[in-house]
Amino acid sequence: MAAAARCCPSVRVSAGGSRRAVPRRRTCWQRSATSERFRGSCRGFSWEKRVGDGQNLITEDVTVVEGDVATISCRVKNSDDSVIQLLNPNRQTIYFRDFRPLKDSRFQLVNFSNSELRVSLTNVSISDEGRYFCQLYTDPPQEIYTTITVLVPPRNLVIDIQKEIAVEGEEIELNCTAMASRPATTIRWFKGNKELTGKSEVEQWSDMYTVTSQLLLKVGREDDGVPVICLVDHPAVKDLQTQRYLEVMYKPQVRVSQNYPVQGLTREGEPLELTCAAFGKPQPTDMRWLRVDDEMPQHVVVSGSNLLISNLNKTDNGTYRCEASNAVGKSHADYMLFVYDSRAGEEGAIRSVDHAVVGGVVAVVVFAMLCLLIILGRYFARHKGTYFTHEAKGADDAADADTAIINAEGGQNNSEEKKEYFI
Repeated sequence: MAAAARCCPSVRVSAGGSRRAVPRRRTCWQRSATSERFRGSCRGFSWEKRVGDGQNLITEDVTVVEGDVATISCRVKNSDDSVIQLLNPNRQTIYFRDFRPLKDSRFQLVNFSNSELRVSLTNVSISDEGRYFCQLYTDPPQEIYTTITVLVPPRNLVIDIQKEIAVEGEEIELNCTAMASRPATTIRWFKGNKELTGKSEVEQWSDMYTVTSQLLLKVGREDDGVPVICLVDHPAVKDLQTQRYLEVMYKPQVRVSQNYPVQGLTREGEPLELTCAAFGKPQPTDMRWLRVDDEMPQHVVVSGSNLLISNLNKTDNGTYRCEASNAVGKSHADYMLFVYDSRAGEEGAIRSVDHAVVGGVVAVVVFAMLCLLIILGRYFARHKGTYFTHEAKGADDAADADTAIINAEGGQNNSEEKKEYFI
């Protein structure tokens, strides 16, 4: 019996599960002994995302980076050998069982069995994004869709800086642009290890997004040579960043140090040597010594950054200043000189020795006195007591004054017989 062809309109399933016919897109099946069971494929379609009466279609959404490989899997629970097919977003059949009607060689069969149809799509592009449908020809037929989402990383990341060379204290503007990404990127700023806050603007061109972030930064001398980093947060790429190193000019920083005497006082008759060090960007080219509020003594020798006084005297007292300048500005550092007597340090040493000796003697005397007090205290504590005598003992019992006198005389006689000694 000749095979007869029958065509029926394709059916598109809405998110709520309703169906509608699409007249301009028709699917045809041949009626034959091998395909008889597909005659009802056009009748009573009621597809939902995940339905099944004893059988269920299972699939997962796919997120893929542009240019990579996406794998679409249609799996069946409790398979009864029903036919599985995969359709693209235009509802064109990609694979019918293990046969590929669609002439797009990027689709390749990975696995086919009664319970699974797995297909890979290589070199994915934005145009491949959308819903792909898994169909299972049962009674009633079942359908489920999977969504392919294509991510596009930024194609270029650029930092534009307002001024290549900034001056200390200025506010400069930096702009970082991440072009042609999908979805829009998030831009973060860092100065060294410290995160900063910028202001971002997003522009959309077709399905692509361009993001520009602006950073306003007030720079100081400590920022010279520090990297400013623009870092992108995007699901399609990791650790995408670019950086620019700041170049900051600043006026000199001046410091005066005393070379001789290394330590101690600046005494009359001795030499003094000072050195001036200046650091800036650009490096200082002009450096000079001067005496504040007075003229520089004639015997002072200045050689470049060094100042030398070979024989100090009290007329040299004052403030000596080292000035340094560059293209940014001028700075200075002061050294206050006070000339002491030639024996100032020695007298101080003698005084310190005398004070030490006196202190030692006082400590010994105090210790000796404490020891003496302790010994006397212990001695008196051992001999402490109450003593009674028999003098005038008879006067206590006398009836009158005469008797008391007689008794008292008798008491004196008795006292001669009994004597007490006190130590």
